[in-house]
Amino acid sequence: MNALSRNTLALLCSSAAALVSTASLAQANWPTKPIKIVVPAPAGSSLDLVARQLQDKLKDKWGQPIIVENKAGAGGMLGMDVVAKSDADGHTMGLGFGGPISTAPLLYKKMLYDVKDLAPVVMTTSQANVLAVNANVPAKNVQEFVAWAKANDGKVNYSSLGNGSSAHLTMELFLSAAGIKATHIPFNGSPPAALALAQGDAQATFMIAPALLPHVQSGKVRMLAVSTPKRTGDARLKDLPTLAESGVPNVTSIAWNGIFVRAGTPANVIAKINADVNAALADKAMDEALSKAGMDTAGGTLADFQKLLEADAKQWGGVITRLGIKLD
Repeated sequence: MNALSRNTLALLCSSAAALVSTASLAQANWPTKPIKIVVPAPAGSSLDLVARQLQDKLKDKWGQPIIVENKAGAGGMLGMDVVAKSDADGHTMGLGFGGPISTAPLLYKKMLYDVKDLAPVVMTTSQANVLAVNANVPAKNVQEFVAWAKANDGKVNYSSLGNGSSAHLTMELFLSAAGIKATHIPFNGSPPAALALAQGDAQATFMIAPALLPHVQSGKVRMLAVSTPKRTGDARLKDLPTLAESGVPNVTSIAWNGIFVRAGTPANVIAKINADVNAALADKAMDEALSKAGMDTAGGTLADFQKLLEADAKQWGGVITRLGIKLD
């Protein structure tokens, strides 16, 4: 190798080392610019509340403005598409949930993005799906409902938030485990699905509690059980048993949400976001605010979150395959 080649090689190595050093420094000093939290749901939703709470707790710690951007639509996929196509630097993150992450790839023939372009960071909160019935159904608990449904085989309707929604899939999992049949009536979201139950157009449903509670208070809807592995911390649901306690084991379903970034984001940036969000979730005031809204704070390691996602895809994949659901 001549002197010129040696000098050129040395210059290239020096430049590469400088680039690596600069990149490492940028990662160590993350964040280096304003952060965007994309919420794939409307303002005022439970997802939006989580994002606003994180915004309040982390803006000073991160030393950068945090912008919450609501981008609802297509079952949460519009918002997650923004994250999947953002720069892989952690400055754009999304508050994802089961629909656009775990079930959409199994349901839709074509999606706006590849879920592999999203990297999980940390689970933030969860909510129980609640089994509820119209007040005219003569059942005060799950076993009485199962007996009544079997006696009215083929005459029971249940409402859901839409085809392939958590409410739809949870009910189908329950029906299979309990050995009963019911007809699915899909709606566009929880308010109309809850109203159909209250008016008697449907006799049962599974959904998170907020949309049900006004109808429970009016005496038109009765809640029977929660779908979580253990009883929820939501004070409004404290007296509701789990499905397992009610004699229907192996049926669990939680409405979770968590932080995602673009795949390829440096591991140390993901680790920092995970640690800082965990610290925020451990804050007593934040925990109380989320609990008041009916959510249980979660947190945990990246491995914990990945395990949940894998279990979610496996469980719902089996239900979707059995039902033969495929959406355009």
